[in-house]
Amino acid sequence: MDLITITGIALALSFDSFAVSLSCGVIESGIRFRNAMRVAFILALFQGGFTVIGFFLGSTVRVYIEKYDHWVAFTLLMMLGLRMVIGGLKYGNEREPSDFTRWPVLLTMAVGTSIDAFVVGISFALLKVQIWGAGLVIGTVTFLASMTAIRIGKSAGSRLGSRVEILGGIILAAIGIRILIEHLTAGA
Repeated sequence: MDLITITGIALALSFDSFAVSLSCGVIESGIRFRNAMRVAFILALFQGGFTVIGFFLGSTVRVYIEKYDHWVAFTLLMMLGLRMVIGGLKYGNEREPSDFTRWPVLLTMAVGTSIDAFVVGISFALLKVQIWGAGLVIGTVTFLASMTAIRIGKSAGSRLGSRVEILGGIILAAIGIRILIEHLTAGA
């Protein structure tokens, strides 16, 4: 598989991370560069890493994973999104929005947005793709997309005020719903 094709796949895989990162920037409009780098790095690490892990597990687990991958991603993103919406509605301006740099939140986002990369890694094993280069490209594209999205969200977040946590939660829940619908309608 050539570099252009792998880059195209990487762009497609990075859309969820882009949307999640946009939410991070919107909600934490005061996010520091170091924290933005951390969020983008973890999302990229999981995206590239899950691709590599999927490759090495190969077709032996594909049958089991494909049945449930969309449900896992949907559940993780929906839980996080609903928690943010409820928190935004319940507390309004009385508290700080969710801290996306906290490990439990960051890991939930990273796993939720990387499950599709795991499945892509399985298909790469069947196609005999050179996985280390592909994983690096996927991770790099995800990192760049995430950093860009955080910056865009940061600019928008400072204009939207303190109740943007609701918007971020809706975005995360919508990503989860989109993943579920795509997988359910793909078999139809």
